[in-house]
Amino acid sequence: MVKILISDSMSSLAEEVFVNRGIDVDVRTGLSESELISCINNYEGLAVRSATKVSSTVLAAAKKLKVIGRAGIGVDNVDLEAATANGVVVMNTPFGNAITTAEHAIAMIMALARQIPMADLSTQAGKWEKSKFIGVEVTGKTLGIIGCGNIGSIVAERALGLRMKVIAYDPFLTPEHAKDISVEKVTLDKLLKRADFISLHTPLTDQTKGIIDSIALSKTKQGVRIINCARGGLVVEEDLKVALEEGHVAGAALDVFEVEPAKDNSLFGTPNLVCTPHLGASTTEAQVNVALQVAEQMADYLLTGAVANALNMPSVSAEDAPRLKPYMKLAEQLGSFAGQMTESGIKSVRIEYEGHATELNTKALNAAVLKGLLSPLLEGVNMVSAPVMAGQRGIEVSDVRHDRQSNYQTLIRLIITTENQTRSVEGTLFSEDKPRLVNVKGVPIEAELSSHMLYVNNDDRPGLIGGLGTILGRAGINIGSFHLGRTKPGGDAIALVEVDVEVTAEVLKAVADLPNVVQAKALSFY
Repeated sequence: MVKILISDSMSSLAEEVFVNRGIDVDVRTGLSESELISCINNYEGLAVRSATKVSSTVLAAAKKLKVIGRAGIGVDNVDLEAATANGVVVMNTPFGNAITTAEHAIAMIMALARQIPMADLSTQAGKWEKSKFIGVEVTGKTLGIIGCGNIGSIVAERALGLRMKVIAYDPFLTPEHAKDISVEKVTLDKLLKRADFISLHTPLTDQTKGIIDSIALSKTKQGVRIINCARGGLVVEEDLKVALEEGHVAGAALDVFEVEPAKDNSLFGTPNLVCTPHLGASTTEAQVNVALQVAEQMADYLLTGAVANALNMPSVSAEDAPRLKPYMKLAEQLGSFAGQMTESGIKSVRIEYEGHATELNTKALNAAVLKGLLSPLLEGVNMVSAPVMAGQRGIEVSDVRHDRQSNYQTLIRLIITTENQTRSVEGTLFSEDKPRLVNVKGVPIEAELSSHMLYVNNDDRPGLIGGLGTILGRAGINIGSFHLGRTKPGGDAIALVEVDVEVTAEVLKAVADLPNVVQAKALSFY
């Protein structure tokens, strides 16, 4: 009989689902790592929330384990790389707590507007400071939403019901979808300038880390209020503290922090600050939803092989998986390249296959492309949810298999049309299993993609390589490899530079300021 371990507290309905499906289940919460290691080899499935740490050591002992199910979105407590290496599927429940998190953000908005936590403390202390807690109405105020995905869209809907004006910054939000949900799509600078309240609903990525810092805060209205129920690290806490103390920011409400549990934080005690201990998903309904969802997904996988919301496995059969693996990596890297380069709303995605790639399950490859494309700015993206998320945003996705002779044995071409331009990127497999970039927007260039890379698009003129090398050298950034391509002498040129460490914003600006540089981007591939 298939056996499951539930190692974190969750709704008892999850246990009922397993039992009703004929699966043996043990509930053992509060296990130490050593205790988990000693028993994990008895189970094919492990259901967790956030307390259990599924480390590489735990996974090394889990010889029978086939699937880990996370009742929630974040999987920071699971070593994904080790799970993949050990052939363990990791699933999450990306949509189970969206309404709950959105409602918490709305509650935070109201708490700030009427200073409810501060007034409560004052009143219960025996004071009657009625004139001290003059609030503001939310009616007619402008709410700026940074990240208008699943949760952000629900916040927008609720805010419109409160008669607020809603503007949104989200590069993946198309004008058509913005119109459908009755929000105005704006640039980040315009949002900062116009918003009375700013609510963040974006994942923590290289692009969004520190998106609300001293520079961003300096562009906001006097008296703006900041709400973060998304991820710690989106707001630079020291910069927010200064803005609160100086009175430029009238109030801030935080449910998430850079370091959690946040038992000691420099923000604590700052005037007009409201804090909660990561309660965004903490409602009875949300906990029931994610518990039921993860139990159903795990049971389906163990009993029928069906895969839903897997973070490290596409929806393909076991027979196809070994052959598809290098193609999946190539497809995801091409998508990630395009996603990190995209700065405006995506209208359409066209995926073309040539050579050996035409013989494969292109549905799975399409999903891998979309996962890579959407991951830089959207939370909860995986092989299953990526096509759904693309559809929700009005992105038209198409694919075609070409019979024509290619210069490569296999080739995948990705063509992205945004509001501003059409861009293409092509890749192939080297030695049958190593993804390699071979063309970017018509410029031939061959490069393997690595953890930290610098992309430079420039006019082909002398001096770029020297200037670029000087900047990186002064910053102490070592170059691992250097790849160049151009359309013709004096034409459009591209440099892809593999570096050993992350390129900082200061270095990136210095590169962008070099003569003849059109665009400079820091890219990451994992």
